[in-house]
Formats: sequence, C-alpha cells, structure tokens
Amino acid sequence: MTTVARRRLTLAGSITGAAIVALDGTVLTVAQPSMQRDLHATFAQVQWTSTAYLIAVAGLLVLAGRLGDRYGHQRVFAVGVLGFAASSAGIGLAPGVGWVIALRAVQGVSGALLQPATLGMLRLAYPADRLALPIALRTSAIGLAAAAGPVVGGALTAHLGWRAVFFLTVAPAVAVGAAALLVRLPQPPVDRAAGLDLPGASLLAAALVCLVHALVGIPDGGWSAATALGLLAAALLGAAFVRHERRTARPLLPPRMLGSATVGSALGVLLTASAAIFGTLFLGTYYLQEVLLLDPLGSALRALPLAVAMVLAAPASATLMRRHGPRRTVVAGMLLVTLGSLLASRLDQGTHTAVVCGCFLLLGTGLGTVMVTATAVLVRDASVADAGVAGGLQQTAMNIGPVLGVAAATTLTAGRPLATAMGPALLALAATAAAGTLLALRLPASAAGAEGARGRAGEAGEAGEAGEADPATAAAEG
Repeated sequence: MTTVARRRLTLAGSITGAAIVALDGTVLTVAQPSMQRDLHATFAQVQWTSTAYLIAVAGLLVLAGRLGDRYGHQRVFAVGVLGFAASSAGIGLAPGVGWVIALRAVQGVSGALLQPATLGMLRLAYPADRLALPIALRTSAIGLAAAAGPVVGGALTAHLGWRAVFFLTVAPAVAVGAAALLVRLPQPPVDRAAGLDLPGASLLAAALVCLVHALVGIPDGGWSAATALGLLAAALLGAAFVRHERRTARPLLPPRMLGSATVGSALGVLLTASAAIFGTLFLGTYYLQEVLLLDPLGSALRALPLAVAMVLAAPASATLMRRHGPRRTVVAGMLLVTLGSLLASRLDQGTHTAVVCGCFLLLGTGLGTVMVTATAVLVRDASVADAGVAGGLQQTAMNIGPVLGVAAATTLTAGRPLATAMGPALLALAATAAAGTLLALRLPASAAGAEGARGRAGEAGEAGEAGEADPATAAAEG
C-alpha cells in the first residue's frame, strides 16, 4: 500500500471515529425524555446515563493514549470502536435503566480508547508540518455530527423510538473497526521495556473522576458539602499525581511534556475556550426558551450558526495557521470567543434574531479555529512515541472544559431570575476566554519555529516517509 493510500485510510478512520462519538452524545440528549418514560426511570437515573459515560471517558483518556503509544494506535482504535459499537447495540436492547447506565459506562471506556487513537493515528501517518489539514477535517466532521445529531435523533425517536438512536452508529463503527483490524498499517518501533505507569494513571483517573463527579452535580443540586469534598479530593489527588510523575523512573507523562510551556498553553487554551463556549451555549439555550419563549426547534435554528461556523472555520484555520503561525491564529480565535460571550451578555427580550445568531456565529468560528490550531500544536509538539498521550490530554481538556463551563454558568445564575443573572455570568465566561487569549500568546509564533524548537530524533524518519510520495501528491496533500 502506498503512503498516500495509508494516509487516506487513516484519515477516514480518524474522522469516522471522532464523528461517531460526537453524534452519539447529541442524539442521546434528544432520546432521554422518551427513554425515561419507556423505562419508568427517575430523572436522576436518566442523568446518570450521561454522567456514567463522562466519568468513564474522562478518567481513562490519558492512559488509553499511552496504551496506543505502546501497543499501536490502530489496534487500540479497533478495540475502542468495536467496543463502542457493541455497547451501543446493547443499550438499544437494554431491558432497564440500570443496564443502560452500566453499558454507558462501558461505552465511555470504549470512547476513551478510540478518541486519543484518532489523533495518534494522524500523528503517525502525516509529517508534523502537514497535520493541520487532517485535524481540521476531523474537527469539521465533529461539528457536522454535533449539528446533525439533534435532528436525526429527534426524527428516529419520533418514528422508531429511543432505542433506534443507539443503533445509528453501530454499522459505521463496525465498518471502520473491521478495516482497522484487516488493513495493517506500518507501526514505528516502540520501547517494550517502558512501563504504563499504572500508579500514576490511577492517581490521574481518580483525580479526574472526583472532579467530573463534583462538577456534574452542580447544575442540578447546587453547591454542597459533597461537591466541596469532591473538589478537594480532586486537588489532593492531582497534587499526588504531579509529585509521583516527577519521582518515578517511567512516568505516564514524559518530563518534557509535563514541563512544556507549549503543551501547557495549548491545553489551557482548549480548556478555557470550551468552558467559555459551552457555558455560554448552556445559558443561551435557556435564554432562547425562557426569555424569548421559543420552542426547542426555534431555539435549535437560532443556535445552528455555531455548528455551521465551526464546520467552515476548521479547514480555513489550517490555512491561516500555515500563513500566520499558531500564535496569531489561536489569539484571533480566542478573541472571537471572547467577543461572542461579551455580545451574548447584552442579550435581552428585545434583541433582534440577527444579533442572537451573530453571537453563535462568533462562538462557532472561534471554536473551530481554536480546536484545530491548538490541537495541531499539541499533537505536533509531541514525539511520535508520545502521540497517544498528547491526544489523551487534548481529549481530556475538551471533556473537562464544557463541564467546568456549565458548572460555572449554573453557579453564577443560581437563585436569581435568568434575565438579570445571565449578563454577569456571561461576562465571567468572557473573562475566562480572555484568560485563554493570554495563554495563546505563549504558543509558537510560527510552525517553523515550533519545528526547530523540538529538534527531536525521528523527525528525519518522517521526512523520509513523506518523500515516498511524488511531488505532485505532496503538493496536493499540503
């Protein structure tokens, strides 16, 4: 198989895997009310169908990335995507809500395996200086799946019942999983003597589980002693993890990555951007339905520019990064997010529809730009041997950020009428995005500068592989 064919196959698998996860998350939201009625479940039980998945996936992403580094991203991806398909089919056949919750946790484990692998496979297949466009196409697919999810999920639930939405992703997941097993791509040599650092992975997973569990309870139950204890436990476990990583001989996070300003800044940008955007989207949804008194369809149509802008901005940002460098591109994206949240803070009952849509347009454009550029910087900055860990860190930031943003939005509006509390809350979210803009100033000024700063062994090998393609092919891919 030629280099070009391998790259296309890898890109197709990466895009499909990422889109399946995004689609599954959005169709579930639409199906939950019908599921609750059919299974005679309580509201708390239905909420746990989301919480169980989120806790499982957040706690295991980095370890799953390290498993891909050691045993091969394609192999781990195949296990994850086939496990995702099997658990989805199981949920569609589940006799009770307890089974749904348990299988959603299994689905979270599978999602944790496949998500970092979608980035690790791209890092392996493409030279570092050509990663931006594949990541952009992957990001566009995520935006498209997220936008289509509520529409497709609503139609399936209305005509076939809630169980149908879980069978939606089974066929494509099985197809890409089978392809990953049958078509073996070349893998770089790995250090089999390197351990997985299970103590470090356990500390990190426990810290993230405590953090997520504490944060997801805030929107419904508010702040409580259990919330405070959960956050305290997360902080203590996080400190123990950092201390362990600095002392162990073979850490889960390589020392260069743990102390890298580029890695830390990219993760901070992804965390703050996703927190600001999803916190704003959360409040915006309530604004549309409780202040403007729109039905769910009318609300969805006014928020649609966010998904459309994200799909279009992702490939455009790859071009911008190549021309203007990561720093300027991410700063521009973060400024759009900040502006979108600031504009949203001025919304009231008399705001024109065009202004409302403009807020979501700014947020979507900023999200697509930041996701592609910061992810490309993060994955490219990692060596091939640590690509899975880099992908796991990126996915962790993108899972924790939205939960943090929604928790902050809920806390800042608790106990007050939404019409008066929304403005100050959105100003706080805009300040979060502005803090991310400051972090973006620490990213590399140019792609060439980032490449030179790394200076790792093994890049020459990638360049040699890239040379297998003829000049016309290389120009087309670039």
